[in-house]
Formats: sequence, structure tokens, C-alpha cells
Amino acid sequence: MARPNVRVAAVRALLPVVNQKESLSASLPAQLEQVAEKDRGLLQELCFGTLRWLSRLEGLRNQLLEKPFKSKDRDVDLLLLLGLYQLIYTRIPAHAAINETVSGAQLLEKSWAKGVLNGCLRRFQREETALTEHLQRSDAARLAHPNWILKQLQEDWPEHWNAVVDANNQHPPMILRVNRSQSSRDDYLALLQDQGLDAFACDYAPDGIRLSKATDVTRLPGFEQGMVSVQDEAAQLSADLLQLQPGQRVLDACAAPGGKTAHMLEREPSLSVVAVDSEANRLQRVEENFQRLGLSAELHCSDITQLDNWWDGQLFDRILLDAPCSATGVIRRHPDIKWLRRKTDIAALAELQQSMLQLLWKTLKPGGIMVYATCSVLAIENTRNIQQFVTKSDASLIGPVNAEFGIETGSGQQLFPQPDGHDGFFYAVLQKPD
Repeated sequence: MARPNVRVAAVRALLPVVNQKESLSASLPAQLEQVAEKDRGLLQELCFGTLRWLSRLEGLRNQLLEKPFKSKDRDVDLLLLLGLYQLIYTRIPAHAAINETVSGAQLLEKSWAKGVLNGCLRRFQREETALTEHLQRSDAARLAHPNWILKQLQEDWPEHWNAVVDANNQHPPMILRVNRSQSSRDDYLALLQDQGLDAFACDYAPDGIRLSKATDVTRLPGFEQGMVSVQDEAAQLSADLLQLQPGQRVLDACAAPGGKTAHMLEREPSLSVVAVDSEANRLQRVEENFQRLGLSAELHCSDITQLDNWWDGQLFDRILLDAPCSATGVIRRHPDIKWLRRKTDIAALAELQQSMLQLLWKTLKPGGIMVYATCSVLAIENTRNIQQFVTKSDASLIGPVNAEFGIETGSGQQLFPQPDGHDGFFYAVLQKPD
């Protein structure tokens, strides 16, 4: 059976996203399996790139079409957006981009659209400057973010919002975490150099390495043996903030995919770790990661708020609450977040985060430490949540103290996504009185 046109595969991966049904991480894998291995990088580039610049591409499309496509022809609409993305943001020769995109209409059994697609893409080539200048009238199109996110960022971070938006629209770096039980960071950097892989030590995470160029994990020395894992620098900071000691009992709430859990155990193998996550398929990834790394923990598939389903009543010395959040700090890694998330989601998420803080606080020993983390850059999920929690509880905010990373908010440390650096993240370190 012939493999599908890569553009058609991209349409099939994107349709569930733009129709607000699925994340790209859920819809893309099946399409990757359908195309030739040599085309998988291009398929990912087309999907991620089109979502990254979706509002700009839609602004151009609106100028090119005399009347919009019908809702049943959303697949043809996506072909046009994909064609525009290729012409603007890739090095694919224009004639190849246009021909392959137009031929996709026939494969979708919509031959009537070939003329429309060809006409729009060739008109864009002729009138690119004028069409692009028109986008400057709309902040959403110019900055490739929904208006509600732009407004919230401007309100929360008037001095930083523009840099956050700019970072969101860039390609994220590939960051590694060295397993210090097997190798030092300096030694692993030397191994990478021997492999011809250019890499640098991260600024803040002592086990972190940034690759100059993303590579397949199979090229990483010792990957299958657990010498190294892929994990963003910001996520690696939790292990130090927890102030782990040998033999402690630790809870990792909302643990999947298990990177932070593994990092704890790499640091302190004698820890007794309970890891909980509500999604069975994500918990399976934790198990797979643990097998590769030679680690073990007590895993529970459960809603963390249902204590009776997973907690045995023994208090924890340390708790990491990496709470469900808007994920507005990792948009550059998951550009579909911009279009899947809704303004109305945020208050509900903040309420859930607050309830988790209050509930899990009961499971922490006197004198114990809880680290609250999100991959959000919105104040309602971070600083305001911590202010509210500290006011209502006996918790003391103890840090991050003297942190070199991020911005001190008075209620924790806010990290913004950095070009060639860490993702957006928030950390608050809370202690229970003895």
C-alpha cells in the first residue's frame, strides 16, 4: 500500500487539534507511523510549525480567499495553511511546496480544491509583502498568540510579556539530564564531544546539558543504559529544591512521565518514593523510564485527590506537587496549547491546584517540605495561589532562597522561557512547622 503524501498526513494530524478535540501529542503518533521514516522529521516540522504560527497563517488565508471554506472542508483549509507555512518558514523550494500541497487535495478526494489552492499560494508569492504588512493590524496575528493570552501576560508581567511571547514562538533546545550515579556532567560532556555532538553545561541545573542541535536519543552515549535522560533544565531544579536526605519518604504527585521522580532517585537511591498519576498510559511511560534507568518506586494510578485510593496513612518527609496547569510556560514545545487552552479553563485550574495544595498538606510530616511547581507563567496559578494557601494554612514560604534563576515574586520563583535555555516554570518551597 502506498504511503500517504506528507502534507495529507499533516492534515490528518492537525484536524483533531484545530477542531478542539485532541492534543497534537495524541494525534501525531499514528500519522508518523504512516509515512516513510525519512519523512517523519518533515511531518513533525509541518505540524508543529503550522500550529506555532497558526494565527498569522489564518490572517494570510483570510486575505487570499474570496469566501471561507465550508466547515466540512477544514481539511482543504489546513492544506492551504500548510502551504503558506512552507513558503514562509521552510527551505522547501517554492515549486515543490506548492505542487505537493496542491496534489494533497486530490488525495483527500477534493480535486475541486486544486485550483483554489494553487491560485492562493501563487498569489501569496506575488503579493507577500503587502499581505504580510496587513497582519500588523492584529496583535493576535502579528504575535501568533490568542488575544486572551496576550492580555493576561501583559497584565501579569508588563515588563516581560513581550520576551515571553517571543520565546514561545522559537524552537526549544534539547536538554539532557546526566545520571550522576553513573557519570559526572563533565565526563558526559566529553563523551558527547567524542561523538561529535556540540553541547554546553546548563546555567542553573547542575546535572543539565544543552545540545547545540537536537539529535535522536539513539545517538546519545549510554542512553539505553540509563546514563542520561531528556529533561528540560527548569524541570531539573526540583530535585535540589526538595532538599532530599537519605532514607526519606517522598511523594511525587502527578508524577508522569516520571522525569522528576527518576531525578530524585538518581540523587538519593535510598529514598522511598510514592509516585501517583491519574492516567494509566502516562504511568506506563514512568515504568518504561524506570526500567531503562534501573530504578523503582511505588506507583499508583489514581486521582491524587482521592487519598483513600493510594495513601496508606504514613506521612511524607517531602512532597513534590507538580500541579496540572495551563502549560503556558511550555508553549514553544507544545504550540497547540495556544489553541486548545481557553481563558475559561484557567480559574478552574487554579481552584484545582489550591485544593491539591490543601489536601496534600495533610499528608506532610511536621518539619517537612513541599515543593509546588507548575509549567505556567500565569500569576493566578502561581503567586496568587501560594499567597492564598499561605494565608489559609500553617505553611511557611522558605524559598527558593537566593535562587539564581527566575524572578523572585514574594511568593515563589517565576521562570520565563529562555531562548536556548530553560522553559517557563514556577516554584514555591513550603515548610510545615515542627
